[in-house]
Amino acid sequence: MLSTYTSYNLIARDMLMSLDRTASETVTAREAAYYKENIGKVSTVDEFLDDYRLYSYAMKAYGLEDMTYATAFMRKVLESDPSDTGSFVNLLTDSRYREFATAFSFEASTATAQTEAQLDAVIGLYSATAANAGAAIKEETRYYNAVIDTVTSVDQLLNNDRLRGYVFTAFGIDPSTWSRQTIRGVLASDLDDPDSYFNTQFGARAAAAQTAIQAANAELATLESNAANAARIAELKAVIARQNATIASAEKYATLASAFNFAADGTAVAGTVQNAGQKTSTTELYTLSNPRTTSAAALIHRDYYESRIASITTASELAADPRLVSYVKVAFGLDKLSIVSSTIANIVTSDPDPDNADSYINKFGGADKEAYFALRAAFNFQEDGTLAPGDAPQTAAQTAAVTRDYMNRYNDKDDEADELAIKRFKSQIAAVQTVSDFVGEASVYDFALKAYGLDPAKVSALTIKNVLKSDLNDPKSYVYRLKDERFVEFAKAFNFGADGNITAPKLAQSESEILVMSRAYVTAKSRFGTEDDKTLAEEEAKYYSAQMQKIDSVEEFLSDARLVAFVLVANGIDTESVDAEFMAKIFTSDLDDPDSFANQQPDRAFRRIVASFNFNAEGLVMRPDDAEIQSRRGIYQTVDSYVRQKLEEDAGNDNAGVRLALYFERKAETVSSPYDLLADDALFEVFKVLYQLPDEIASADVDAQADMIERYLELKDLQDPEKVSKMIVKFSVLYDLENQSTTDPALSVLTSSGSAGISADLMMSLAQLRTGG
Repeated sequence: MLSTYTSYNLIARDMLMSLDRTASETVTAREAAYYKENIGKVSTVDEFLDDYRLYSYAMKAYGLEDMTYATAFMRKVLESDPSDTGSFVNLLTDSRYREFATAFSFEASTATAQTEAQLDAVIGLYSATAANAGAAIKEETRYYNAVIDTVTSVDQLLNNDRLRGYVFTAFGIDPSTWSRQTIRGVLASDLDDPDSYFNTQFGARAAAAQTAIQAANAELATLESNAANAARIAELKAVIARQNATIASAEKYATLASAFNFAADGTAVAGTVQNAGQKTSTTELYTLSNPRTTSAAALIHRDYYESRIASITTASELAADPRLVSYVKVAFGLDKLSIVSSTIANIVTSDPDPDNADSYINKFGGADKEAYFALRAAFNFQEDGTLAPGDAPQTAAQTAAVTRDYMNRYNDKDDEADELAIKRFKSQIAAVQTVSDFVGEASVYDFALKAYGLDPAKVSALTIKNVLKSDLNDPKSYVYRLKDERFVEFAKAFNFGADGNITAPKLAQSESEILVMSRAYVTAKSRFGTEDDKTLAEEEAKYYSAQMQKIDSVEEFLSDARLVAFVLVANGIDTESVDAEFMAKIFTSDLDDPDSFANQQPDRAFRRIVASFNFNAEGLVMRPDDAEIQSRRGIYQTVDSYVRQKLEEDAGNDNAGVRLALYFERKAETVSSPYDLLADDALFEVFKVLYQLPDEIASADVDAQADMIERYLELKDLQDPEKVSKMIVKFSVLYDLENQSTTDPALSVLTSSGSAGISADLMMSLAQLRTGG
């Protein structure tokens, strides 16, 4: 008969071959195939427990075969929330029940329009877009100024997308509906030539529109406002609105034509397309077209104010200039709809005496009275709105003070609007259930599009619906046909299915897998560490959880060494034992191919790592079937655990000492306290043999036994494979010395979990006693 160590070594020296041999045995292979084929068909705890073949397979895989009869107890285990420290499974001392519970998930992942990471990303992008608006305008203006001087024809200008976009933005031309013939004709027009394209196409229309407006107004003046005339009045007002639109269009094109110096044939000499004044006007229009007041726009407004204010002679003249009024309102914190130009005129002509109860400011200032008085003091108008002889509307010091206040406040309204927009987006996105909800809620729709540089007024709602319903893993899906990376990033920021309903987030790892990985990491790092070590581990787990919500591919994951190290530590793998090339091979392995790189590793942890991620064959994140109660990691872990249990069981049929040695090798690294040894009969048996302790010590006080274990054994040694290997050698020799007879007392230890004969009711009662129940 072979010695215990020789028998153990025959198995352990090539563990992969030993496991493969066991897995290929007819019965084992048949049970594994049945489990893989049918576990995905189960959707409830009852269905799982009712399929004895599935249920018993899983119980044996996690070393709980002797508890298979206790279905009521196991239902409590499966219905527990492993993330809740107070849940039933976490109150049990035997860690096998937690391993069993975390291998399954009978609760579907939460469907949500956005995860916290996605929400933060959109808000961050919106804020960055707002903050960078000025920089973007500055860069586009730099490009425009540099390139416009090289243009020699209208066609060259229109063929340059970037130049054309700049011009269209500056002059308010819709890029989705523009006519090349119209724009080309306008740019080549001489406004002083009655036969030019502009004058023949738009000048005549504008003149006819003005005539029509005059006629409509004349007729309106003759109509009384009553029911009999209501229809005609409405018709005439509609005519006026249409004709005003025609005049506005003509004025827009006239401004465009006057901004360039192309010849009638559309050509020009390089450097003469625009003179300095035309170029300045164009860049100012572009800068001011942005709905936000950027620093560049603020400087334009400042220059206008300072160049214009000295020429103002009356309060009415000031109030008649909307740019001056807007500037003053901002400077004094009065930028609100209730304050109009007449309000400004009344303030700057009010009696400045604060004791005059009848002054305009005292009567109407209200909460803004202080700002009203400051505005009054900034101007030198008399109460009749004129200036005294020799007075200017403002002294140099007054103008400087107004400018200082304007530059301090010019973006306050934008900042307030941003805060409100972010607050509304956060509150409304949580209520979104469908793509239609998303498109129908302006506070969500507009905010999200602006974050990605998309104009809600120019992108159709149908386009956005189709983008959100696109499959990002399908290169032929709608979003990729748009050839615009902004739409791709937009689609990634939300979680909608092809049916338009919200779905569970498409994550590189599911929420439950992230939880399992994080818990394993914290346990590994704090097993023999300090409270500080545990705190650091928990912080690292937060980092891992946050970053995993951002990973879109295997390449991204492997490029983050911190994430890779986290996964390796969580799975008990020395980070120094593998390199980037090795991990790349692991993650490109086909787990269904027994000859793949991952499947050829003796340490099955590698294929469990791969199985815990939701990467497809192309290395992209895919959305797993949420209806399945067990993830790929759970299935492979269960199958691998079953094969290992079967290997140890078969070895124990010939020599229980070999089974004990194999079990000790597998479980040693999980021990973090002497109570872990005491709670596991098989591990405690190995300990007693190692240190030649009598069976009677089991009757001693538990704390005394724990103290004894710490005196004999340095628990940290169990984390060192070499020291564990030496312990197994010593155990094997001592075991053979103690068990030279044919009777093998260790067999009873290995064929029982320590709870044989205990009813499920009693087990549940004991669990309740642990919590004081």
